[in-house]
Amino acid sequence: MSAEFDHALMREVMQTELIRVKALIITAVSLLVILWTIDLIDPRGLDRIWRGRFQPTYLNYILIPFILFELWVHGNIQRHLKLDRDVALIRRYLGVLIETSLPTVALAVHIQKMGPVEALGFVMPFAYFIFIILSTLRLDFWLSTFTGFVAAAELFCIAMFYHPAATTDPSPDGFYHGARSMMLLISGVLAGAVGVQLRRQFAASIMAATARDRVTNLFGQHVSPQVAERLLLEGPSTDSDIRRVAVMFVDFRSFTAAARSRSPKDVVDRLDGAFAVLVEILDRHGGIVNKFLGDGFLALFGAPFEVADAAHHAVAAAREMLTAMEHINEASHWPLRIGIGIHVGEVVAGNIGSPRRKEYTVIGDTVNFASRLEALNKEFNSQLLISAAVRDALGEDGRDAVSLGEVPVKGYDQPMTVWQLG
Repeated sequence: MSAEFDHALMREVMQTELIRVKALIITAVSLLVILWTIDLIDPRGLDRIWRGRFQPTYLNYILIPFILFELWVHGNIQRHLKLDRDVALIRRYLGVLIETSLPTVALAVHIQKMGPVEALGFVMPFAYFIFIILSTLRLDFWLSTFTGFVAAAELFCIAMFYHPAATTDPSPDGFYHGARSMMLLISGVLAGAVGVQLRRQFAASIMAATARDRVTNLFGQHVSPQVAERLLLEGPSTDSDIRRVAVMFVDFRSFTAAARSRSPKDVVDRLDGAFAVLVEILDRHGGIVNKFLGDGFLALFGAPFEVADAAHHAVAAAREMLTAMEHINEASHWPLRIGIGIHVGEVVAGNIGSPRRKEYTVIGDTVNFASRLEALNKEFNSQLLISAAVRDALGEDGRDAVSLGEVPVKGYDQPMTVWQLG
């Protein structure tokens, strides 16, 4: 599960990286288009902003190579996603260095034309914050911190380098420029903290999705919402154990013979419609469909989690199923008759199968006898048969049960007491 989790998280991080790169490309292209448009419409407007003659070639020298670089980064990430592998960490740090140096190059050009005092006090130093903010999408604390560090170090260095040559002050004010750079570094650290929080939320979402996948793999798609929530909260046990459960077998009588004269689509649609109703009833009574068996299924009450009065829940569900099938048959051109057998007792419950594929199931004599009970419905032309153990568990709730006496049961040496419920 750890490898699966790391792999899923890696892909999520790379997806957010793509969003970050797209945001940078869109920002750079928008800026390029806006400045070129203004230059064509009102060149003097840009001259006033630039505090000198604005040269459009500056855009070509700075923004176009940056856009091409980001397009290459975008393609590289997509290529790694297709190959299902992560981008090397050194490439990420190198990308941070190259990207965050763009404002530094632009600032150096700006200082050459505008002068260091005005250029350092103008908008270009704020461009570093674009890269710091978007670094949160890297979901890596140290990459965001490194972004802030690169921005802080380059702004400080360029301010100290150009300061003596452009002013009468013989010594640059290191504390002044250091404080400005420190704000960039702090912003990078804070962006990293936000990225870590986002990464944790991604991790939590992936873990929840992985847990749901495990529940689906172990218990199938027809686990009730209540059972699924308990499985996610408590976690399904991977060990086999002995449980006392109520086992229910449900089968559609003479379904195979009736299906021969109908199209496969009609057969599937009829089964799906009936199963949908029956499974919904099971859900409400705390049962789960352990497995579908062609035109029937095996249901459990008391596994994978213990359920008080499992026999009561199973019988209540069975009674409601019979009533529901009567209503369904009234509105259908293909009436179906179901047979139900219920037995309660101890079973071995757990994940059984090969090392590559396991499923949660129950085995034991309780399961076998419940199956035999369901099959006896054909002999007695009945629909709901229960064992003596279920009758005893029902107490007064089972007073309407009719004893069929000692009945020979296939696979058992001695006759078994069987009860019928209406």
